[in-house]
Amino acid sequence: MIIIDTLLKRRAAEGRPVRVGMIGAGFMARGIANQITNSVPGMVLVAIANRTLSKAREAYAEAGLAEVGAVSTPGELEDAIRAGRPVVTEDAFLLCRSEAIDCLVDATGHPEFGAHVTMAAIENGKHMVTMNAELDGTVGPILKRYADRAGVILTATDGDQPGVEMNLYRFVRSIGLTPLVCGNIKGLQDRTRNPTTQAGFAAKWGQNPYMVTSFADGTKISFEQAIVANATGMTVERRGMRGGDHPGHVDELTKTYDVEALRALGGVVDYVVGAKPGPGVYVLATHDDPKQRHYLNLYKLGEGPLYSFYTPYHLCHFEVPLSVARVVLAGDPVMQPAGAPKVDVVTLAKTDLKAGDTIDALGGYMTYGECERYEISRAERLLPIGLAEGCRLKRDVPRDVALTYDDVELPEGRLIDRLRAEQDAAFPVAAADASGSSARDRTLLPA
Repeated sequence: MIIIDTLLKRRAAEGRPVRVGMIGAGFMARGIANQITNSVPGMVLVAIANRTLSKAREAYAEAGLAEVGAVSTPGELEDAIRAGRPVVTEDAFLLCRSEAIDCLVDATGHPEFGAHVTMAAIENGKHMVTMNAELDGTVGPILKRYADRAGVILTATDGDQPGVEMNLYRFVRSIGLTPLVCGNIKGLQDRTRNPTTQAGFAAKWGQNPYMVTSFADGTKISFEQAIVANATGMTVERRGMRGGDHPGHVDELTKTYDVEALRALGGVVDYVVGAKPGPGVYVLATHDDPKQRHYLNLYKLGEGPLYSFYTPYHLCHFEVPLSVARVVLAGDPVMQPAGAPKVDVVTLAKTDLKAGDTIDALGGYMTYGECERYEISRAERLLPIGLAEGCRLKRDVPRDVALTYDDVELPEGRLIDRLRAEQDAAFPVAAADASGSSARDRTLLPA
């Protein structure tokens, strides 16, 4: 979105910066604070909400703003924003209600809390740029309905791999090709990883061991690819996607799929481990016009029928402010559910689970997530992993077996459960649509 730099410069020249409020002060949020403060003329981070004020202050301090006050009332927040004084608060809902904030950023990664602040933002007419793929992959389609009704934009973000995939997907479509695979390049995939095995890596990079584990055990990439599927209308080839190791270049993947099978499915999301150029993303697409295929061959993309496009990096927090600018200045969401859900992220046992156990957090010791077709998830009553934390096991579940709603007792009173039930009611799955269990195991290798 090259136009965004021009629009931001205009706002800077006019003295009307885009005013951003951020919820969360973890590893990624600290990077966002630094980026907005020091590298984005025309935008200002007016407030950070976090349950631990000291961490919110640290985020500002790392950006070079050591003198930051705290607020606890709407009046205090509005006065600070008018005076140009950045502030911190323990109350995220102050930011949701503020008339002086143009856009919010959810940098929490927690489904239940994210549901509350997102609904509050929507109810108060606030745009939201969310890094919370866990929320989006669980109840994104119903949240999109609420946002549309309120006339606000709820969107995923540039920088994270799903947003980079979506930008590439949009580009490929815009030049006349039909994307059939949206892929994510990983460096590691090991469903047995846990916060103990990942503690050293987390400490080295100043990250949360549970978040690091969710990347390593496949949960995070499942959420990321699920939201890409729900935005593009694609599906998955089988539970967990194909995945697998590929030490070569992503261009070589064009020979590993059956194009007609891909067409029949409407395209698939996938991932690969160890491919180059990592850690980026790729889109494999086809073209129906033989004249254009001749030009693609001339331009060194090969003879087809699949053509490889890739972005060799994803820059996470560096690009989040661009997403905010796209929303506020151009009304352009990065990525949203396109309608009914296509892919769910379901819960599998990481170890043998026992009746009476209470499931720990995402990226923990007890469960991991995998992509599954939404209609199969519904038909088999599979437990979305975005709902799993805090659930109590009613019976034993062996390792690597998918959990169902019948296996657990849901905690009482959660908003995320109510939203999920509303989403399931809003997007019913016909019996005929849910009969594809054998199809999920189809391997899309060349004919």
